[in-house]
Amino acid sequence: MTPPEPAPAGDLSARPAPAAAAGPAASLVAASQPAAATVADPPKVLDRWVRFRVADPDRRHASVTLECDAVVPGAGRPFSRRAGGWELRVPRPALARLEYQLRVVDQRGRASTEVDPANPRRVDTAFGPKSVLELPGYEQPWWLTAPAVAGGYDTLLVRGETADAVPVTVWSPEGTSRQDRLPLLLVQDGPEYDTLASLTRYCAALIASGELPAHRVALLEPVHRNAWYSGSPQYLRTQMGAGLTRLRHDYGVDGPVAVMGASLGGLTALLAGLRAGGEVGAVFSQSGSFFQVVHDGRHESVAAFPHYRRIVQQVRAVLDSRHPAHRLRIGLTCGQLEENAPNNASMAAALGRAGHTVTHVEVPDLHNYTAWRDALDPHLTAVLRDCWLTRG
Repeated sequence: MTPPEPAPAGDLSARPAPAAAAGPAASLVAASQPAAATVADPPKVLDRWVRFRVADPDRRHASVTLECDAVVPGAGRPFSRRAGGWELRVPRPALARLEYQLRVVDQRGRASTEVDPANPRRVDTAFGPKSVLELPGYEQPWWLTAPAVAGGYDTLLVRGETADAVPVTVWSPEGTSRQDRLPLLLVQDGPEYDTLASLTRYCAALIASGELPAHRVALLEPVHRNAWYSGSPQYLRTQMGAGLTRLRHDYGVDGPVAVMGASLGGLTALLAGLRAGGEVGAVFSQSGSFFQVVHDGRHESVAAFPHYRRIVQQVRAVLDSRHPAHRLRIGLTCGQLEENAPNNASMAAALGRAGHTVTHVEVPDLHNYTAWRDALDPHLTAVLRDCWLTRG
């Protein structure tokens, strides 16, 4: 799990031109406009390097720094001044794509963090917009543009042991009624997963293609994410108790439920699945926050997480467990360079030793929703097919 970061200021290129003299943000806009007599020079991928350039013909910037995940070579490295602007070369990362921002300090010492005005590729993230560098060979998922069934949303509130009710949005494919018995996918951070990783678009396309049966998706919204998604017994009991009871009362549910999540949500999905008995048949966790002291010592920001010790204790219990009464189909994905990667690898091995059916895949991306989106097919697809089509 990557600790929260401050939201960026946004896309400068969309701001009004009259503000160009107001500070570093406006200077980036000015540098990208034709009036500056410069040509936008987007990042260039070379054999061994990636070159970034920022136009600054009026020398309004005192410094420019690359901001991205700390595991990327060159993260936090300052640009060097070149004629008409700034340039930075970093080793080509072992990734399919890179999300980044620029930190700019003007001549008065005022700092701002912005998208790259020379790069038109942008992505909305949980922390605001970022620029994206797609390396050679990267392809977006096929299902983003494939035919998809239509669907609709309903909302409800689940009241259980948590002080606040849990908001749930249920997506159902068009042409089905609430009484129709359909498989159910339960999603931690559901609304954000849907918005930033196109989750119900994936489901609609896989239904249309025949890869998955018609099913519903329950998108759970975390009111108190850090507290609820850190192994909270009250939240786990609410989700698997009152939550599933309410969903089965309001909708026809066919067979075992599948549970999924990412980061802290991935941890929560696994803990929920392990405690639910026969109610749950499969778990899909992406970049799960399976904190372990042996792997987290070098990541001070992770160890400083308020609920770190509670998570460590619950993860330890899972790692030590053997011979579960109910065996699950479990899928884990994680970025191969993520700080979470060692934790996910050891968790996959432990779950396999305990007798669960486990697949574990490392992907060439990092801790972000686009990485999780890109790994949905074939990895989530395989888990859901095993749970819903080959059970018994």
